Amino acid sequence: MTKFVFVTGGVVSSLGKGIASASLAALLESRGLKVTLIKLDPYLNVDPGTMSPFQHGEVFVTDDGAETDLDLGHYERFIETRMKKANNFTTGQIYKSVLEKERRGDYLGKTVQVIPHVTNEIQDFIKRGAGYGTPEAVDVAIVEIGGTIGDIESLPFVEAVRQLSLRLGPNQAAFVHLTYVPWIAAAGELKTKPTQHTVQKLREIGIQPDALLCRADRAIPDDEREKISLFTNVAQWGVISMPDVDTIYKVPRVLHEQGLDGLICDKLRLNTPPANLKRWDDLVHEVLNPQREVSIAMVGKYVDLSDSYKSLNEALRHAGMKNHAQVNITYIDSENLETESIDQLAQFDAVLVPGGFGKRGVEGKIKAARFARENKVPYLGICLGMQVATIEFARHVADLTQANSTEFEPEGAQPVIALITEWKDEDGTIKTRDENSDLGGTMRLGAQSSDVTPGTLAHSIYGPVVTERHRHRYEANVTYLDQLRKAGLVISAFTQREHLTEIVELPQAVHPWFMGVQFHPEFKSTPWDGHPLFNAFVKAALDHQTATATSSAKATA
Repeated sequence: MTKFVFVTGGVVSSLGKGIASASLAALLESRGLKVTLIKLDPYLNVDPGTMSPFQHGEVFVTDDGAETDLDLGHYERFIETRMKKANNFTTGQIYKSVLEKERRGDYLGKTVQVIPHVTNEIQDFIKRGAGYGTPEAVDVAIVEIGGTIGDIESLPFVEAVRQLSLRLGPNQAAFVHLTYVPWIAAAGELKTKPTQHTVQKLREIGIQPDALLCRADRAIPDDEREKISLFTNVAQWGVISMPDVDTIYKVPRVLHEQGLDGLICDKLRLNTPPANLKRWDDLVHEVLNPQREVSIAMVGKYVDLSDSYKSLNEALRHAGMKNHAQVNITYIDSENLETESIDQLAQFDAVLVPGGFGKRGVEGKIKAARFARENKVPYLGICLGMQVATIEFARHVADLTQANSTEFEPEGAQPVIALITEWKDEDGTIKTRDENSDLGGTMRLGAQSSDVTPGTLAHSIYGPVVTERHRHRYEANVTYLDQLRKAGLVISAFTQREHLTEIVELPQAVHPWFMGVQFHPEFKSTPWDGHPLFNAFVKAALDHQTATATSSAKATA
C-alpha cells in the first residue's frame, strides 16, 4: 500500500517547498522506490489557468491537458514520474465536487459541512493522485500543502491530512515541515523563535512533524539545531539545515548528507538500498564548470516576475549544460521595446520570444522577430512567439501589410492568426481544414502529435513526428498559408488530426536558425537530457557568437 509524506510550510511563503518536496522525492527514487508528488493549492480558483502570471507565476501543463501549479514543473524535472491532472488540485475543485454531489443527492439529505464532507473529499483526491489501492499505486506519495500553517485557507487541507494519517495507521505517514530561520544583522545571530511558533501552531492542529527543514541564508550551527529540537519536540537529527545554495540541483545532496531520506524510510518502515546520487553530483559539476557563456534576450510581457517563465528558464539552462555552456538570460519588456531602440538586441547571441495572452506588448515582440530575421540572429518563438513571427513575416515579406491576429485586432483586414471559427474565404464564408474538428474557439491543451516535413530544420531536431504540450486558442489561419509559403515561409509541421500549423521556420539558406513553434517545449525539458529544440537553439546561439567574433576579428585585422 502507498505510504505518504505530507509537506507543510511555516513563517513565510516562497521558502521552496516545491524544491524541497521534489528533492526528497528524488532521494527516495534513487533508493529504488516508485514515487509521485501531489500539490494541494488552497485558493478558490478551479485551476490557475485564469490567474495572472504576475501573481501566480507560470501555469504548467501536463500531457493530459491539466493547467497546474508551477511546482509540478519542478516535480517532473526532479523525478521520472510524469504528472497528471490528479497530481494538483485546489480548494475550488474540492468545493465544486462537494457541491455537485450535494445537488445530486449523494449525501442523502445530510447537512454538508467542512468536516467530514470537505475533508473526506480532500482525502479521496489525495488517494486518487497516488493511485492508492489500484495497480498503478506508487510506493510513496509526497503531498505538498500550499500556503503557510495558520492560514485560514489551508486549514481544511491540514485537517484532512491529519485525519488521513490516523486512518492509514502507524508507519504509513510522515510529516515534514519547512520553516524559516532569519539572520538578524543588527543582533548578529540567527533567530529560532519564528520556527518555534510555527511548529507550536502545527502541534495545536494535532500534527507533530517528524522532520524540520530549516531555511536560512547560511548553515544552521549545531547549538541552534539543538535549541530548535528542544522547543519543537523534534529529534535533533530531524532538524535539517537548508542554507541557500548556488544551484537547486545541490538540494538533494544537502538533504541526503543530513539523513532526511534515511529518517523518512525509517519512519515509514521502508527497507531500501542506499541512495545513489552520482548523476546529481555529475549534474552539479556540469552546472558549476561551464566551458563557455552565451547571452539570450527573452522578449516577454511578464518579465517583472521570473517565475512567469520558470520552465523556460530551466529549459535554457538544461540546454546550456548539454552544450557545456552557461546561459545568461536578459529579460526585456516587450511593451518598452515598442518605443525603445531595437538595436539593444544586437548585443545578444540569440532572441527568444515566449508565449503570452492579450494585446499589450505585442508590437514589441513583432519588432524583436523582425530584428532577428533581418540580422540573421538565431530566433525561437514559442506559442505567441510563433504567431508574432508569422505576423511579422506576413507584413514585411509576404505583402500582407495589415496582417494581425484577431486576438489583438478582432476586425482586422488580414487575420493571419485567428480562432478556427474565424477562418474565412475571400467571399466571407468560414473555411476550416476539418469540419468535424471539436476544437472550436476553445483552448487547445495537453500533448498532441504532429508530422514533420523531411529536409527541414524541424526534422533535423525532432525526426518525423513531434509530440509536445499545448496551451493556446489562436491558430495560423489556413487561408493565408499558401501566400506565406510562396513568400518563403516554411511550415514544417502540421498536427496529425486537424492539420493545424505547429512549426514555422525560414530556409537555412536564408537564415541560419529561425523557428517558431505553436506548442510549449519547455514543459518537457529535464536536466538529464535537456530538450532537443532548446539544445539546438543554444547551439545555434553559440555558433552565432563564434561567427560574430570571427567576423569582428577579420574586420579588425
